[in-house]
Amino acid sequence: MIGDTFPATRNVALLRLTQFAPRAGEAYASGRNTDAWPDQVGAVSMLSPYLRYRMITEQEVVGATLGQHSLQAAEKYVQEVLWRTYWKGWLEMRPSVWAQYLQECDRQRDSFPNTRAIRSAEAGETGIEGFDDWARELVETGYLHNHARMWFASIWIFTLRLPWTLGADFFLRHLVDADAASNTLSWRWVAGLQRAGKTYLASADNIARFTNGRFAPKGLATIATMPTETPVCPAQPLPQLASVDAQKSSFLLVTPEDLHPESVFGAPAKINGAGILFEPETLCGDNARSFVAEAVRDAAARVDNCFNCPTKLLNNLDVASLIVQAREAGAEQVITAYAPVGPVANALARIAPLLASEGIPLVQVRRAWDERFWPHATKGFFPFKERIPKMLKEMGLSS
Repeated sequence: MIGDTFPATRNVALLRLTQFAPRAGEAYASGRNTDAWPDQVGAVSMLSPYLRYRMITEQEVVGATLGQHSLQAAEKYVQEVLWRTYWKGWLEMRPSVWAQYLQECDRQRDSFPNTRAIRSAEAGETGIEGFDDWARELVETGYLHNHARMWFASIWIFTLRLPWTLGADFFLRHLVDADAASNTLSWRWVAGLQRAGKTYLASADNIARFTNGRFAPKGLATIATMPTETPVCPAQPLPQLASVDAQKSSFLLVTPEDLHPESVFGAPAKINGAGILFEPETLCGDNARSFVAEAVRDAAARVDNCFNCPTKLLNNLDVASLIVQAREAGAEQVITAYAPVGPVANALARIAPLLASEGIPLVQVRRAWDERFWPHATKGFFPFKERIPKMLKEMGLSS
């Protein structure tokens, strides 16, 4: 099912982008909130899995969009792309929020008394129209329309009164495009934890309107009782990264966090060997694993062509094997695209000192897009949004 809906190749992503870009203006703005019938073509781009694993980049998508429309005309879509950038930047400067989420998720999983209610919600057996359909759609397809995700999360938290962390975990285990930042912080946003007490409360009228009358659930909560948490730490500066030594030969480590390393390092890089990580433990669900398994094969072929070096599949991040491969390639450093907060970042943090002890530094390179936008994710999205036109102009993407 995943392969049918989202063939995991960069060429498919580029084709979808080409087909969508002409519709990224008024057509998107007027239709983006509608979750049409499953067999109808909606207004959204369906590019999120490709962006999540950076088979295509935010800069490519925004550039293609603004090649067809003015920023004013395509404002809604450009902002939607930059929500993912904003979420990542926000979490990068507050990594404790991810750690806190994981701890709370484990605690709720072990202690929440009504496990039957959790099972019913995940199986789509609550009797709530729409909610049950979205639960089944999520498990079967690995995807939900963004508006449906908001409705689902609201009903989970406020109508069913289930822990938001377990709902976020349900999404993380099934969405093909879920990442630590977008998934966790979107659930926090609905719950009222992300916007200083401002919750998102789904209503039957809104659901009926934006599903073209497909669903009109009864009995939804009319009052949002916000969960509590310990205060979030203030934003910290982004960590400084060491630079790649251009005089040293490199072993390129590709991870699912960035499957287009060609646009990070470029063909002139002194890369003597490459490995692509496919570690199922860093991917939270079968839908994501299925997509990434195909995506890494596609990336391996592109890395071979771009850097003219053998590319090996690394089924797990075994540091001893990585050291052997780097030395066989004559590499003096391991380079990789920066991994934002999440399981891959944790894996890299685990192996970095082991590599260093063998005299092989692990050097992460942060994309220019992230370097430009992430530092401005210190507050809410709206202050961030105000900076978008200027930053896009400085990057040459808009006039």
